[in-house]
Amino acid sequence: MDQRVEDEHRAESARSQDAKSFGGAGEKALSLTGTTRRRWVLVLAIAVLAVVAAIALALWWLQARQYESTDDAFIDARTVQISSQVGAAIVDVPVTDNQLVDQGSLLVRLDDRDFKAQLDQAKAQIEQGQAGVANLNAQLVAQQARIDQANKQVVQAEAALTFAQQEADRYQRLAKQGTATEEQLQQYTSNLLQNQASLAAAQANAVAAEKQNAVLEAQRKLSDAQVAQARASTEQAEANLSRTMITAPITGRVTKISAAKGGYAAIGQALMIFVPREVWVTANFKETQLDLMRPGQPVDIVIDAYSDRTFKGHVDSIQSGSGTAFSVLPAENATGNYVKIVQRVPVKIVFDQPPDVLLGPGMSAVPTVKVR
Repeated sequence: MDQRVEDEHRAESARSQDAKSFGGAGEKALSLTGTTRRRWVLVLAIAVLAVVAAIALALWWLQARQYESTDDAFIDARTVQISSQVGAAIVDVPVTDNQLVDQGSLLVRLDDRDFKAQLDQAKAQIEQGQAGVANLNAQLVAQQARIDQANKQVVQAEAALTFAQQEADRYQRLAKQGTATEEQLQQYTSNLLQNQASLAAAQANAVAAEKQNAVLEAQRKLSDAQVAQARASTEQAEANLSRTMITAPITGRVTKISAAKGGYAAIGQALMIFVPREVWVTANFKETQLDLMRPGQPVDIVIDAYSDRTFKGHVDSIQSGSGTAFSVLPAENATGNYVKIVQRVPVKIVFDQPPDVLLGPGMSAVPTVKVR
């Protein structure tokens, strides 16, 4: 009986050992299955992320290829150097630095007393010349009357000479016939000679009157030229007088004011710099970026001073040549060793609407042109 109990214990021990062995193998199998599943999930996640990244990259490339951008861009404008066209003392400078002024506003006023005197003198010369012309016109009218009188005297002298010639001929015949005395013949012959001299004097007087008329005509032309010269001097004096009031050519801002009340403005001396309100962007794109760029294409402009805003514009024009081609010392590639460098070409970009912010030449900008 003891032997049977021991055999039953051994059997139960064996069954218990087998059960433990089977449970350990199952746990190992379950552990391997979970690890494999996690690996597949990780691989699948990586694959999905890779596909998503590839799609995002493709979309970005498709979007980015439609635009060309550069940070080599600046606000540009046609600044004007305000200078004096006449030499005079500065009386007043009614503007201050960076002030916004309208077109025609007074910027500098110069001393105008000398120029007013020159203008008055020129006007007086005009009046003097006009008086001289009027005097000569009157003399010409009077001279024409003298010419008419001289011509009538010639006609009168010719008539008197004809009568004297007839009388002299008649008395010469009578003297030959013996019916007239020698004294009478001499008297009428003398009358003939006197009338001939009177006719010659009348003719000379008429010629002199005609020539005097030509002299007066020449003097009148000279007086007309003097009047024209005086008028030109008047216009010059008026122009110089107007130049003593230096005004703004267009609406804009004044900067770098060097003019001061009490100073002297020489001809051509810079008194201040004038910056118009009309500005644009000069963007220096690489020549490899210009393949699809055309005037009229839309542009998004970001200005460094206002980085939180985007301004709309469009391409106005592309310079016909690189920036170095128009520099003070252009490149001479035909000399020395040559190293190819991608050139930059200035592109003018204008704003669709005038910016409502303060912009000045030299401010940095980043334009992005939609080329597709």
